[in-house]
Amino acid sequence: MSGTALDPTTAATFPMAARGLMGDTQLRKNVKHATDVIQAKRARVVGEMPDWQELRESGRRLREHTMRYLDAYLEEFERNFTARGGVVHWAADAEEARRIVVGLVKASGSNEVIKIKSMTTEEIQLNKALEAAGIRPYETDLAELIIQLGHDQPSHIVVPALHKNRQQIREIFKREMNLPDLGGTPQDLADAARLFLREKFLKVKTGVSGANFLIAETGGVCVVESEGNGRMCLTLPETLITIAGIDKVVPRLKDLEVLLQVLPRSATGERMNPYNSIWNGVDPARNDGPRAFHVVLMDNARTSVLADAEGRQTLNCIRCGACQNACPVYRQTGGHAYGSVYAGPIGAILTPQLQEMKFAQTLPYASSLCGACYEVCPVKINIPEVLIHLRNKVVVQGGPFKAEALAMRAMAMIFRSERRFRAAQRLGRIAETPLVREDGQGEGWIGWLPGLLGGWTQVRDLREMPKQTFREWFEAREASGNAGGER
Repeated sequence: MSGTALDPTTAATFPMAARGLMGDTQLRKNVKHATDVIQAKRARVVGEMPDWQELRESGRRLREHTMRYLDAYLEEFERNFTARGGVVHWAADAEEARRIVVGLVKASGSNEVIKIKSMTTEEIQLNKALEAAGIRPYETDLAELIIQLGHDQPSHIVVPALHKNRQQIREIFKREMNLPDLGGTPQDLADAARLFLREKFLKVKTGVSGANFLIAETGGVCVVESEGNGRMCLTLPETLITIAGIDKVVPRLKDLEVLLQVLPRSATGERMNPYNSIWNGVDPARNDGPRAFHVVLMDNARTSVLADAEGRQTLNCIRCGACQNACPVYRQTGGHAYGSVYAGPIGAILTPQLQEMKFAQTLPYASSLCGACYEVCPVKINIPEVLIHLRNKVVVQGGPFKAEALAMRAMAMIFRSERRFRAAQRLGRIAETPLVREDGQGEGWIGWLPGLLGGWTQVRDLREMPKQTFREWFEAREASGNAGGER
């Protein structure tokens, strides 16, 4: 049932993927409409908060403090979670995390699982691993269900099916749920999804979730959501398995006072999430909740990101998606162009680092550096600053822009010498001659350049080089007898 997983190790480069998606006018229309709606709602509820900037600063300080003492807080979480009957598993990478989860599901005796929306499980391609082991996963978040039934890929952190409109969703439900007479109203679609999932909630005995926050002080797992499907997945299964990156920990329960104000406003334009669940282990004396509760704490290169003094602020992210909604690049291309489950500005800095700069090296260039992402980030991650830092890493490593780096070194050599600079200008005028076309008004323009230079002329024309530079004009003026005239 799952779609094709986004894999940064095999995905096309961002420029190649974006070029194809830019031609999908329906996708661009869907993305623009959805992000406009979310941004308008966000602006309204943020505008109600006279202390919004103070909340952002509190969020930044909280996340930076946590990252500074991450090891201590993770150990504190493990102690408190274990004391309440839970079991903690440590996973160094995605492969180990998948192996642990598959083993736990098999040990529970299940061949099906119900899942709460989780970017971490998308990151490690868990559904694919479960299916390979003969275990059928069911996504219960409405947007994730649309993606799964449509054999598609998520394109947004908070709204994975943002690139689909209502008619497209109706066609998916008609086909996959065998509902040929399904109506097209939002109520019709929601009712169809509710009926489809209710059987799964009541029958499947193993649940899989991510975590919005792990609370070190109490050993609690916090999940926030808007539909109630998460509450069903947390309450009904006999076995609950949570997969969380080690960056999800927060020190104290009272820290949620800040985070649960900035997260919903930034993510969906709500004052608070309708469902906020905190699970603190298991209680044999109660009849509700899981009988077995496992948390898989996954590194998957996060420790390497933490070791980078400039890049570590990436781990402060609380996955609100506000940067995606504000980004002019994302709004034109949608999320699939990024080749990763983490799209938009945060994906442009997170994905290459999680891949230890071995893949996705074009993503740090998928930005105009306008700063809109920083302005809306609820924990003040300076994404443009990290983008520049990662671009430097790409250049140092000799990434996909080797030709550009060589060109820049050649330009530097030319600019260091007046003689070489003048010679380059003369050669440039000669080389451009066969490419220049006049516009009928005596102006010369270049509409096509060969090879790598063609990137400049794909969307713009270049004016021909002037016949005479300012320096040449000035020297001619000096030599023309003006020396004895007016100065």
